[in-house]
Amino acid sequence: MGDWSKYAQILIALFLLADPLGAIPVFLVLTSEQGREERKRTAALAAGTVAVVLIPFAFVGVPLLQIFGVRLASFRVGGGVLILIMAISMMFAPPAPLVPKETLEAAGKHDLAIVPLGVPLIAGPGVVSSVILYADEAKNVYERVFLVVAIVLLAASVWAALRLAQPISKLLGRNGINLTVRLMGLLLAAIGVEFICRGLGELLPGLAGR
Repeated sequence: MGDWSKYAQILIALFLLADPLGAIPVFLVLTSEQGREERKRTAALAAGTVAVVLIPFAFVGVPLLQIFGVRLASFRVGGGVLILIMAISMMFAPPAPLVPKETLEAAGKHDLAIVPLGVPLIAGPGVVSSVILYADEAKNVYERVFLVVAIVLLAASVWAALRLAQPISKLLGRNGINLTVRLMGLLLAAIGVEFICRGLGELLPGLAGR
């Protein structure tokens, strides 16, 4: 049962970090001049980008840190701080992933599904950091495979959210989306604190004993 609890934690954490619902307003702005079929293509390409970017980090992320001599405990603290900052931003700041000038520039690009939607709006530094940390915690091949499955499920949720962006936006409204994002930020803050505490416990074992 403990394993299933851990799997659920990974799925929830990745979903909260990627925040597909929070990406809906930006998606609608960037695709405002696209037709229905082109918008479908953009949603699919953005979701595919998320999977293509994150899956490699599940395998090469930890060795990459070792090459640069970065201890996992230090990375855990840094990743936790980054996640905590993102959570605070989600709770107290209006969602504004792109400034107006950047939004207008991105709207004219053919590859906006990749940049800025896929990266860094959805598959941002916080998500990448979490994938690396969860990959380090994988004790066997099955847990590593589940991490890949979790990333695929995340990409599927991104596709569903963007594909249904207009109905969701009409149903929840901007205030409803903002409220949902803030509640997700609260949960995300707890995950960030957990990463920080675990990292500090590894760096400073004396703290763990108190």
